[in-house]
Order: sequence, then structure tokens, then C-alpha cells
Amino acid sequence: MAKTDEKANDTSALGYEQARDELVEVVRRLEAGGTSLEESLALWERGEELARVCRRWLEGARARLDAALAESGAADAESAERTGVAGERTGDAGADGS
Repeated sequence: MAKTDEKANDTSALGYEQARDELVEVVRRLEAGGTSLEESLALWERGEELARVCRRWLEGARARLDAALAESGAADAESAERTGVAGERTGDAGADGS
């Protein structure tokens, strides 16, 4: 059980793919059965920790994407303002009666 305790302490160093792959293995072992109650509980606890690691990575990735999209959207809006594209589109729509 010391090995499981050591692993539980090093999850902060795991990358997303490592945590995901280990989580898949934990689930496989739990689904296969044949483990003692104590071992099953240790596996379940490890799986919960690995799932938290994966969730943190995914939330971080989502935050980075949202920030990049917001920055890109702000830059696009600023560029459109400088070039007058936004005004032309509005003007074009009114000129043809649409």
C-alpha cells in the first residue's frame, strides 16, 4: 500500500495524458474485479485523485482557450474599428434595403 500512497502524493507532477492513462488502468482493474476490499478502495481513491488532476488540466485548458478567444475577439473588433469595416457592413446593409 505504500506504493499507492507514494503515487497519491505525486499527482501534481502528472500531465493530463499520464493521469488519463493511469485512470483508464485503474478503472480497468476495478472492473476486472478479483481485488480485496482494501485494494479496491485504494484503487477507487487513486481514481478519484486522477480524475481531479484531469479535471484541473481540462479546466485550465478551457480558461486558456477562453482567454485566447476573448483576446482574439477584442483584437478583431479593434481592427474592424480602425479600418472602418464594421461601419461599412452596417452601411452596406442599409444601402440595399436589407
